[in-house]
Amino acid sequence: MITHKINVPELSKSIKNLKIGDRVLLSGTVYTARDAAHKRIFAMLESGEKLPFEIKNAAIYYAGPTPTPDNLAIGSCGPTTSSRMDPYTTKLLDLGLKCIIGKGNRSDEVCQSLKRNGAVYLCAIGGCGALYATCIKSSRVIAFDDLGCESVKELVLEDFPLIVGVDSNGDSLFNKKLK
Repeated sequence: MITHKINVPELSKSIKNLKIGDRVLLSGTVYTARDAAHKRIFAMLESGEKLPFEIKNAAIYYAGPTPTPDNLAIGSCGPTTSSRMDPYTTKLLDLGLKCIIGKGNRSDEVCQSLKRNGAVYLCAIGGCGALYATCIKSSRVIAFDDLGCESVKELVLEDFPLIVGVDSNGDSLFNKKLK
């Protein structure tokens, strides 16, 4: 396995080099969004409203952080189960989303959409939320504050450790045996 050190703005150029099982240390701006936020984002798309962040070339992390302690930028920030976002993912990828981060398997439809759109699914490890919080340098709510932990947050990451779960060829870590 290879370890790639990538900044979010360089993702588009780096995606083709990422293969399932590779490690990624991701730095840069990502956005949190879970079930409730995805529902609202889709309502905004349907009504023609401007979204809270630019989808094209963005990275979304399926996370709902805990309250922020005094010594960190954010509380524990582990991944949530990605398959719950499958009904929304294909359309967001078609709109230019380049990276999704979460845990667990993705549907065949999402894997094919990742391939069609030259995007990548990176896996975070469940139970490591406290570790991940130390890799988040800043956090601010940018939309849906009333959703609490499920609000959309802009996070700035530094060397956030991830594993390529589905690469831009549509190959899934969950369906392949690694050599």
